[in-house]
Amino acid sequence: MQKRILGNSNLEVSALGLGCMKMSFGDSPVGTKQDMIDVLHAAVDRGVTFFDTAEVYGPFTNEELLGEGLAPYRGQVVIATKFGFNLNPDGSPGWTGLNSRPERIRQVAEESLRRLNVEAIDLFYQHRVDPDVPIEDVAGAVKELIAAGKVKHFGLSEASAATIRRAHAVQPVTAVQSEYSMWWRNPEEDVLPTCRELGIGFVPFSPLGKGFLTGKIDANTTFDSSDIRSRIPRFAPEAMQANQAVVDLLTAIGAQKGATPAQIALAWLLAQQPWIVPIPGSRKLERLEENLGAVNVELTADDLAQIESALAKLTIEGDRYPAALQQMTNR
Repeated sequence: MQKRILGNSNLEVSALGLGCMKMSFGDSPVGTKQDMIDVLHAAVDRGVTFFDTAEVYGPFTNEELLGEGLAPYRGQVVIATKFGFNLNPDGSPGWTGLNSRPERIRQVAEESLRRLNVEAIDLFYQHRVDPDVPIEDVAGAVKELIAAGKVKHFGLSEASAATIRRAHAVQPVTAVQSEYSMWWRNPEEDVLPTCRELGIGFVPFSPLGKGFLTGKIDANTTFDSSDIRSRIPRFAPEAMQANQAVVDLLTAIGAQKGATPAQIALAWLLAQQPWIVPIPGSRKLERLEENLGAVNVELTADDLAQIESALAKLTIEGDRYPAALQQMTNR
């Protein structure tokens, strides 16, 4: 497995990480807890060293899963987790609102350390920007945690370029995590240029378009009500039919390269910048192995130019989130 360094930091991780959210959060998990631990171990065996979780995934159960499953590899892997929500008081999935007040950040850090069973959090993201708390206060609170040895690196998720700059001025930001893929390229407008300028790594989540770019979903696919895709405009049948052109493009390129659509989508991201580290989610060994195969797919400058030309002619239909979630992005 190739390695990459996130920006100007000393944080070296595998070129592809593993998004672990759906191992215990969202639509029904595949298999048992031991099945998920087996996938974590298989990922490490194949060279993955970067794992992504959050307090809100579960809540708590996803951090606990990684704390147990990755315990044998302590010191060999990097675990990123996140703060930023008030959780439902009864412990049920979901949240009651954003909360990045310094006292809440400190509380989450202590509890995440315990669940992850580590001495320091490798990468601590603000999950979503809280409009009620100045980002300088957020960065200052994490800076104190870093000084105390409880956190190693500070990250932001779905933050605007202006917010990234303000935070970075208080405590250097190691990584920004946002959705980025062939069918959601907005970070290219100002977030990625800001990351390049400031020496910040970029971590695309949903690099496979929540599964759509794998080619295994089409306009006839239906989703259970527990699956967030059932509420996302981009996954309405008419939108999926319109967006099939992106999958057709990936399929055609894959045929030339002896690769799957998913592998081409990930290889395209890897080719954008050497400090970009996608974190596709996987709960099955065969999907994990398929995704990791993307690091061996070489897209030449001509390939990338042809892809760019083809993408420029396509219009992606549908919003990427329901309205309530969309409001929490790019703040």
